Amino acid sequence: MTDPSSSPSVPASACVAALRQCGVGHVVTVPDWVQLALHARLEAGEEGFELLNTCNENQAVTVAAGLTLGGKRPVLVMQNQGLYNCVNTLRAICLDSRIPLVLMVGQFGREFDNFGQPATGSRRNMVRLIEPLLDTLGIPFHRLDSEADLPCLEKAYAQATETGGAVVVLVSAPLAWR
Repeated sequence: MTDPSSSPSVPASACVAALRQCGVGHVVTVPDWVQLALHARLEAGEEGFELLNTCNENQAVTVAAGLTLGGKRPVLVMQNQGLYNCVNTLRAICLDSRIPLVLMVGQFGREFDNFGQPATGSRRNMVRLIEPLLDTLGIPFHRLDSEADLPCLEKAYAQATETGGAVVVLVSAPLAWR
């Protein structure tokens, strides 16, 4: 029997539980295909979570920053293409203004044969370049490759609070519908 904690598909229910444990009350998002199961679960109604859909990733960052300044604990959910889109806003909000935010970024376009391998080995630029981009920007990141990696969410919140800036959790594979 396969150990489910080593599967590249993390259950959406486990993500919800981990976010709840982190004290998250708001999910600010531009819907992401990789995290579609999480969106569906939240849209169906998860007690204690408010889902805020935004028009674009720049708006998501500024809404989450406002929530943070208002004493709330949001998480941003977007895909890798969206992170590329909002680099300047992340620079202004998280690097310059030092507002702590945690982003769950789905690795849209990642090849099945690249799961369990370094993302930098992907044949797709948007997957291959995201970790070097985050390194260049000085934005710490964690990899959510399996259910066993879910404690990285708590680490990301602690890190974002401690450093006063963004921390990214890269969601490697589509989340499971359980």
